[in-house]
Amino acid sequence: MNIILIGFRCAGKTTVGQRLAEQFRAEFVDCDEYIEKKTHLTIREIFDLCGESYFRMLEGDAIKEVCRSDGRVIATGGGAALRYKNIHNLKNNGVVFFLDVGPEEATKRIKADPKSRSRRPPLTSKDLKSEVREQVGLRRDYYVKAADFTVRTDQRNAEEVVLEIVDRLKTKGLDPGDDKDASLA
Repeated sequence: MNIILIGFRCAGKTTVGQRLAEQFRAEFVDCDEYIEKKTHLTIREIFDLCGESYFRMLEGDAIKEVCRSDGRVIATGGGAALRYKNIHNLKNNGVVFFLDVGPEEATKRIKADPKSRSRRPPLTSKDLKSEVREQVGLRRDYYVKAADFTVRTDQRNAEEVVLEIVDRLKTKGLDPGDDKDASLA
């Protein structure tokens, strides 16, 4: 079984995912980084050179590949939940957590994260604040429908989010504090 993190850009998927992986002694996979390593291009370069459709195909292939193994914590890209096939592959071998960030907080985090701005493409021609507000609104229903659990990340640090996820996992019979269940595999 895998722990899957979905949500909008800068919701905390990578930071929370890395900490969960440490806690569970599991492998952490960031799908965007997986694609970048495989193609030797940034996500922005893939969008610029080949377009969004090509990127979404690569993303679907990456999700299918990384979900084949057990015992991983997987952070998806912000648009992964928009495709049914991706969600099917994620849910087939994992518990899906929607890290829910509001548009104001997401905008603030994107502005504070130079990596996000330089490596991720704009999704529309609108200014950042308008784009984020629009995209969070458009994608939220997809995230909610795909998720087994929703965890708010606004005004919370990664440790608080990790604790909530661990508590929710305990309801699924996984307890990282219990040596026999510490591994996700």
